Amino acid sequence: MDLTPAKALYIVARAIDYFGMTLFLGGLLFLAFLWKSGADHGRARKVVVVGWVLGFVGTVAAVGLEGAWIAQRPPTDFLDWDLISQVLDVHFGQIWFARALLWLLGGVVLAQLLQRGRRAAGSLAWRTGLAAIGFGLLRTTGMTGHASESARPVLAQFADFLHVLGICAWLGGLAMLLFGLLSRREPDELASVLPRYSKLAMGSVLLIVAAGVVLTWQTLGSVSKLFSTDYGRTLLVKIVVLLVVLLIAQGSRGWVNRRLDFAVVLRGQGGTVRPFVYSVAAETVLVIVVLVAASLLVTASPGR
Repeated sequence: MDLTPAKALYIVARAIDYFGMTLFLGGLLFLAFLWKSGADHGRARKVVVVGWVLGFVGTVAAVGLEGAWIAQRPPTDFLDWDLISQVLDVHFGQIWFARALLWLLGGVVLAQLLQRGRRAAGSLAWRTGLAAIGFGLLRTTGMTGHASESARPVLAQFADFLHVLGICAWLGGLAMLLFGLLSRREPDELASVLPRYSKLAMGSVLLIVAAGVVLTWQTLGSVSKLFSTDYGRTLLVKIVVLLVVLLIAQGSRGWVNRRLDFAVVLRGQGGTVRPFVYSVAAETVLVIVVLVAASLLVTASPGR
């Protein structure tokens, strides 16, 4: 894969956008359905605020960097309005513009959470707004990838939607666990939230794997391309890393099943919770590697 500076930075911008979306959507889903009281705590709020900032900045930067890449211009020109206007004149650029607007609307949803805390996280109106913004962000993600170019675009884009939704719920939840819930070490919260997140994570993994199989089949068309193309080899790296993550996740799930009661009895002492913290941290880092691989795949041709 030939990487010009503009293309390399475009890939970075997309990775930042993806990562921000997972923190933002996954974190808000976690607060809305698993840990409403977390919406009142500063560290949990920081996770979704950082997610929003990364998502918005990544989206805006990607518009200009894509223009610089296509026009063979240096990446320092990414804020050139003539370049940006050329991108916005084409369908792909219009999708990115719509995505930037969605991030701005997502800021309204976030502001409500920051102002009202758990009252917002538990309200139907706020959850409806989150669902609308989440649907838009997930949908535009599929519209800027290879799913729209497959032989069955409707099936591929539906699978892509579910695939990204599963990643958001999983990684956003991991970040909320690591930086929000586990840092507090409140035994009642651990006992209430961890088993439910464990079930959500398992469902998310099944969704990621099933949708990923459909996407691979629709995008590549044959198993041989996994080994004969740059796209396929990058996808293999993503799959291998994902398998490693699943092994670590199984260890985390085993800790919840075997050691959670013990940790609660000892009132969340560091020695009892620390192995789980390390496991969650390792999962989080490796899933970020998966996101970087996904960003590389978006800019690669499936046939090359």
